[in-house]
Parts: sequence; structure tokens; C-alpha cells
Amino acid sequence: MSKLAEIAEVNSVSRISEGTSIVGDITSSNDIRIDGRVKGKITSEGRIVIGEHAVVEGTLMCANLDLWGKVEGEIFVKELLSLKASASVKGNLSMRKFHVEIGAVLDGVCKMIDAESLDARIDSAVSESSQVE
Repeated sequence: MSKLAEIAEVNSVSRISEGTSIVGDITSSNDIRIDGRVKGKITSEGRIVIGEHAVVEGTLMCANLDLWGKVEGEIFVKELLSLKASASVKGNLSMRKFHVEIGAVLDGVCKMIDAESLDARIDSAVSESSQVE
């Protein structure tokens, strides 16, 4: 991989830095890394990384999720959801694959489902949230 290609990949990650707070929905076709605070729906066609000091209130929808911080809300992951030792989740989880490190905290219902069922649940969650607005 050339240096230029490596730089383009790094720059395609949307980042919410520590000390930053956002109220509202975030949608990206690229990966997202959150180290600050977000209140709202976060959607990514790629990976979402929730850093160790991050706090998220709202729905997460993505292909893959690496979670070190705190999330309160529903989580939908098309592939792998990875709860790290420092993770804390209060809400329901739906995913195809699940990895949990010792020390992670989960207060909610966990469902492992196939891709078609997950897409249907995501569509349902999207339509419910748009009716509330």
C-alpha cells in the first residue's frame, strides 16, 4: 500500500474527539471513532469505535462495533460486536457475532440473529425513530 493510500484511509475515518459533545444524528459511509459525547442516532456502513472515555445515548447501527466506553440505547451490528473490558451498555443488542471481554457490563437483552432479520430490525428501528420526530 502506498503512503498516499494510507493517508486517504486514515482521513476517511470520522472522529469525535474527547471534549466534544454532539446532540443530533450522525450518518457516515465511512468508519466513525467517538471519544467524546454523542446524544442521537449513529449510523455507519463501516466500523464504529467507541473509545474508553466516550459516552453515547442513542441508537447505534453499523457493520462492526468495538466498544470500550459507555452506551445507553439500542445497538444493531451486521457483523461483529466486540465489548471490551471497560465497556458498559444499558440497552438491547442485536448482532450476528458477539465477543465479550471479562469486565464488560451489559444491562439489556442480547439477540444473535441472521443478516436478513437484522436488516428488518434496523428498518423497524429507523421507521420508529422517524415517527417520533
